[in-house]
Amino acid sequence: MSRSAHPAGPRHADVLPESHHLAPPADPAALDPRIWARSVARGADGALTVAGVDVRDLAREFGTPAYILDDADFRARCRAWREAFGDEADVFYAGKAFLCRAVVRRLHEEGLNLDVCTGGELATALAGGMPPERIALHGNNKSLAEIDRAVSAGVGRIVLDSLAEIERVAEAARRHGVRQRVQIRVTVGVEAHTHEFIATAHEDQKFGLALADGRAAEAVRRVLAHPDSLELIGLHSHIGSQIFDTSGFEVAAHRVVGLMAAIRDEHGLELPEIDLGGGLGIAYTPADDPREPHQIAKGLSEIVTRECESASLAVPRLSVEPGRAIAGPTTFTLYEVGTVKELPGLRTYVSVDGGMSDNIRTALYDAEYSVTVASRAPEGPTTLCRVVGKHCESGDIVVRDAWLPADTAPGDLLAVPATGAYCRSMASNYNHVPRPPVVSVDESGARVIMRRETEEDLLRLDVG
Repeated sequence: MSRSAHPAGPRHADVLPESHHLAPPADPAALDPRIWARSVARGADGALTVAGVDVRDLAREFGTPAYILDDADFRARCRAWREAFGDEADVFYAGKAFLCRAVVRRLHEEGLNLDVCTGGELATALAGGMPPERIALHGNNKSLAEIDRAVSAGVGRIVLDSLAEIERVAEAARRHGVRQRVQIRVTVGVEAHTHEFIATAHEDQKFGLALADGRAAEAVRRVLAHPDSLELIGLHSHIGSQIFDTSGFEVAAHRVVGLMAAIRDEHGLELPEIDLGGGLGIAYTPADDPREPHQIAKGLSEIVTRECESASLAVPRLSVEPGRAIAGPTTFTLYEVGTVKELPGLRTYVSVDGGMSDNIRTALYDAEYSVTVASRAPEGPTTLCRVVGKHCESGDIVVRDAWLPADTAPGDLLAVPATGAYCRSMASNYNHVPRPPVVSVDESGARVIMRRETEEDLLRLDVG
């Protein structure tokens, strides 16, 4: 078999190509503020601290690997999004990024709404105290039980994803004697400049109802045929994830507003809301340059206003759904080095005590991450490394290409930033490895908000 066909990626063990953006760092100890949580710093001896707490103390108390969450940073990012959009828009945190009861409480306290897409996420939202009227239910294949629970709980909106789902939600609303507020997810035919698996608005994929073939317009007609059980409040669009170029949102808004104008002309109804989804990217490496919430809010508001004025429509209430943009930068994963293998002429492999079970994104999306030595100052010469996990897969890569101290050794702690989104939420028990804890840290100290799984937890599910 050709090496270029290896599942770990083409020529996966070669040195970096000359065109690669990652060069040896001028200062290996520097922490890029775009990538790291706001309270992360280096102490006097060079070890990382978060909210003043030494990561070596965190490792001793909570073990490794562990997700370390900067609580004040999470709250500050919630407030920044809420304040950027003001009272004229709704911010729904995308729970799929990372969700637990403690996060739900913080969202509620900071005035954000919550978007869920499964019964488990809905259960967590309700258990965490989120008022149901501030919850939106997504999903391309909602079960009858999930729909029934959402309607009975009184969720504020259900985003309809198929023609069949319209009848299911209408029936549940009739059964519970309510008029359920709904939006229609519209597939607008926009190719977001992102990875194929996280681009969600082109027509050949599983989400939504396409504009091009008339299914979106048909969905509107079917919803309006249930005036006693369904209330159509708006249209929803989501073009993908980890997007830096907002031009795709302009095209999406133009097409969604066009459908809103057609609804007005055919049905005499001006819909009061438009949801442009989420998907704004964050910085994983110095090459990433994300926009601030106030810049995003200004840009999206101007786009919607301009499109509505062109169509002679009243400007609807805007909704957005940041998940990664809030949770992602607030957390880093703390690992301990176990084995170091130097391959002369190629690179050094640094193996840590986690891997693809706690961060699948590198294997799944070719995602890039940064990494630094956390337990000491990264002094001396650096060497090209690949940080890999402990799993029985050659594709078990945490950081594909990184410059670490040449003397990196077993027992060193490494920290990988920007792991707050889609790491714990996509974690698995591959190779029967228990999932790490989430440790929230602030000025008052550290506390576990999701405990580490144990082997006993794994065996409890095994009925023998």
